[in-house]
Amino acid sequence: MPRASKQENKVAPAAEKKAKETAAAKETTAAKETAATKKTAAAKETAAAKETAAAKETAAAKETAAAKKTAAAKETAATKETVATKETAAAKETAEAKKVPVIDIPRSIGVRQMADLLQVDSIQVIKQLMRNGIMANINQVIDYDTAAAIITGFGFKPRFKPLKDQQMAKAAEESKKLKKHYGKEAENLQPRPPIITVMGHVDHGKTKLLDAIRQTNVVDSEAGGITQHIGAYQATVDGQKITFLDTPGHEAFTAMRAHGANITDITILVVAADDGVMPQTIEAINHARAAEVPIVVAINKIDKDNANPNLVKQQLSEAGLLIEEWGGKIVSAEISAKEKLGIKELLESVLLVAEMEELKANPDRAAAGVVIEAKMDKNRGPLATILIQSGTLKESDTVVVGSTWGRVRSMFNDVGKRIKKAEPSTPAEVLGLGKVPQVGDTLTAVADERHAQALLARNKAEMEEKAAKGGEAVNLNTLYDQISAGKVKELNVILKTDVQGSIEPIRGSLEQLGMDEVKVRLIHSGTGNISESDVMLATASNGLIIGFNVTAAEGARNLASTSGVDIRHYNVIYNLTDDITKALKGMLEPTYVEVIDGRAEVRAVFSAGKGAKAAGSYITDGKVTRNVSVRVHRGKEVLAESTVSSLKRFKDDAKEVTAGYECGVGIKDFNDFEVGDTLEFYRMEKSG
Repeated sequence: MPRASKQENKVAPAAEKKAKETAAAKETTAAKETAATKKTAAAKETAAAKETAAAKETAAAKETAAAKKTAAAKETAATKETVATKETAAAKETAEAKKVPVIDIPRSIGVRQMADLLQVDSIQVIKQLMRNGIMANINQVIDYDTAAAIITGFGFKPRFKPLKDQQMAKAAEESKKLKKHYGKEAENLQPRPPIITVMGHVDHGKTKLLDAIRQTNVVDSEAGGITQHIGAYQATVDGQKITFLDTPGHEAFTAMRAHGANITDITILVVAADDGVMPQTIEAINHARAAEVPIVVAINKIDKDNANPNLVKQQLSEAGLLIEEWGGKIVSAEISAKEKLGIKELLESVLLVAEMEELKANPDRAAAGVVIEAKMDKNRGPLATILIQSGTLKESDTVVVGSTWGRVRSMFNDVGKRIKKAEPSTPAEVLGLGKVPQVGDTLTAVADERHAQALLARNKAEMEEKAAKGGEAVNLNTLYDQISAGKVKELNVILKTDVQGSIEPIRGSLEQLGMDEVKVRLIHSGTGNISESDVMLATASNGLIIGFNVTAAEGARNLASTSGVDIRHYNVIYNLTDDITKALKGMLEPTYVEVIDGRAEVRAVFSAGKGAKAAGSYITDGKVTRNVSVRVHRGKEVLAESTVSSLKRFKDDAKEVTAGYECGVGIKDFNDFEVGDTLEFYRMEKSG
């Protein structure tokens, strides 16, 4: 059995080994199963956690959506409520507005202006102010709260509205009126020839230039015709027409503007190359600028040996006109009117500027134009040169011109040739008016005599209304009212001083005085006494004249009086600026001007009892009344200023004695009469 035992001994370790392997395998399997179980459990836990998180997110998302929906609903409800509230408020406001008329007023307003707004007499407004414990005169300015209380007392509802808004509304209203008046003016606009005025200093060649243009640029079909001086003529350059006003100089230019006829499109400023910029050159520049008309410079007399165009350009730049070749915008041409050099180049420059201005008019509407010259011809009757601004004037048209009317019997151009029609920018001498019109009167073509009579009646009513109001001239005493009413946006000032050195300090002071509602604009300044040309510029520009240490010529004073131009005299700059500042704010006290009623020459001296003397006088002009102020002149000396204490015709007392009659004049506290003395009778009258 030894062999069997050996075999058994061999089997035993193998079985043991196998058993161990089996046990290890079981352990490994068990471990794997355990790991798998754990993994599965972990996976389940992870999945459960994810599900839980997803569920939470879903719940949160649902909650957020619900919250947003709720908020949106609340917001919608609030919006609807707000809209409803606004609509209700608007409805209430509309209902109230229907019940009570609303009047717009600015932050401050004058008593007179408020009366105009309320359409009541100024006295009623002043009485209402007195009831509220406020003592005010017609020119006084009151604040918004006070004005609101007064307006409410008249049964209106006040509403604050800044001045700028009122001005814009007024401008919009005026625009509507113009559109209604002109109808289809803005339709079918076509290019028209430019209208030119020639300006410059005396003897710089203005008239010679006009003659040179006329001689070298007449229309071919009219060559050889006899030139008729009808106030304007046309020249052609490369087939394009240019209309020239035949009266050169800024005085005529501004006189037309003073009549309300702004007909010039471009100004040619003539400056002599041998003389340079002169005082009248500066004046012409200022007149053109005041009219906001483009300037083309013609440097004349370049054929002369001492011509210096570059010096002229330098002087022009110092005057504010910078020539194109010097980097500016002013077109210029060097010419010789005498030798007819550079004329074509000048006219081409004019056409270039005209192209930039885009000058257009509607030739298909009823004609409208301006009278530039008028006269009575002993053979043909009233003649008027009309410059057509828009539309086309034809023979047989019925027209209204200022205060007259007629039917166009015939028309003639500047060379005397009869024409059938006159288109925009064409000058035509018209025959057929009832009487001679005034220069500056407007022409309007109408359908028939009935329409002509209706337009004449309207024109007459407008002229009477304007005369009654005394025009709309700017006056420091009424400046604030005009600003408040939106009638003045710029205060145009013409300044004349005794010396050049005073101009710049005054200019600087004036330019600092502007406000939001109105700007102070110095349109012309110069040295010397105030002239008629200054008054015409003030009339055309709706400005006022300030004289600093200068006087006004008699012709200028008379013209200013008839035109309503305000002339102010100063000798201290502070007083000048202080007056304008107060005027802008409505605080300027009223001023009084002296009005001369008449003059008399002392021809005898009589005793009037108790040591008194009376002057036997002859009234040379005007009149004399009792108690009027009087000034006694002996040569250039003023002996006394007093009042007329007695006035007699022969032995009878008189209230008034007029020119051409004799009378006895007694003067209070004065007896030292001599034959040859002059008595000047005057009174003080409130200005503005």
